[in-house]
Amino acid sequence: MKNIDVCVLGATGIVGREYLRILSNHPYFRVRCVTGRRSVGSKLADTLDEGSDEINLPKHIGNLEILPTDPARVDADLVFSPLPTDVARKTEEEFASAGFTVVTDASPHRMDEDVPLVIPEVNPEALSLIEGQKRKRGWSGAVVATPNCTAVGIVMTLKPLADRFGVENVVGTTLQAISGAGYPGVPSFDMIDNVIPFIENEEEKVAQEANKILSAAHRIPFGITTTRVPVISGHTASLHVELARSATPEEIKEVLASFTGAPQKLRLPTAPERPIIVREEVARPQPRVDRGAGSVPGMSVVVGRVRAGMSASHVQYVVVSNNTVRGGAGGAVLTAELMVEEGIA
Repeated sequence: MKNIDVCVLGATGIVGREYLRILSNHPYFRVRCVTGRRSVGSKLADTLDEGSDEINLPKHIGNLEILPTDPARVDADLVFSPLPTDVARKTEEEFASAGFTVVTDASPHRMDEDVPLVIPEVNPEALSLIEGQKRKRGWSGAVVATPNCTAVGIVMTLKPLADRFGVENVVGTTLQAISGAGYPGVPSFDMIDNVIPFIENEEEKVAQEANKILSAAHRIPFGITTTRVPVISGHTASLHVELARSATPEEIKEVLASFTGAPQKLRLPTAPERPIIVREEVARPQPRVDRGAGSVPGMSVVVGRVRAGMSASHVQYVVVSNNTVRGGAGGAVLTAELMVEEGIA
């Protein structure tokens, strides 16, 4: 038991609610405060009956008063930030300057050179940037970022392939759930019976963030088309990967299925036993049945339809990842757990 006090900023949004669910009985972290915009002064439990599935919170969390998102009002050791993009940069910098360690899944700081962009199984060494960040910015706190929810599932699968075979380029199409657009998200008349073949800035984020995380010897070219589909939760990506050397589908599956990282070695509370689950069924993975996969539900990404591509050095596969758990709150909580174990948080 670590007994680290945490605060969730923007706690009443879709991802904020997921933080509360994950943290409600966490062995390291205690939710001591929550913030919001429209519901300041209200009791948290009174705000969670609209726009989302019901979550059952311990009474001491449900009774918390929603505070303004102001460092002067927050008393915590660590801050989680699923804030909207338009307010995240300024607000997170204010918290870091005031001495808080901020773990964010918002986008504004992800590509800053001195901000770690972390998938704990993939690049835990990126946390070494924190000390330089503090010196450069004159902060007593720090900002640590987690990736775009679409990039997470893609990069999780590219890491073991890059380590074993090398990755030359990636071409693919994503089918992204409406929860990725936040609440209330895409208007229903646009989304029902439809696929929207454009998500602003998303294609650029996948390519840029993947390259920052993987830190490959050469920049990996990406040809990604991002689309929005009428699925509530769970992002799907259909990928065609050119490897640096030949590999059979069976070799690919073995490398993906055996992949583990620092969270598994340390047995962190939110770490799944198997970060990547490989399915053999011809019609899997599917978001509705696979978004909760893993020994920690929603924290494993699921791969299927692994098959040869255009040549012996090409492979095709489909990956499903839970965008609000592994690509959102769960990924951030796992990053914070790693920071605690490394003596950083």
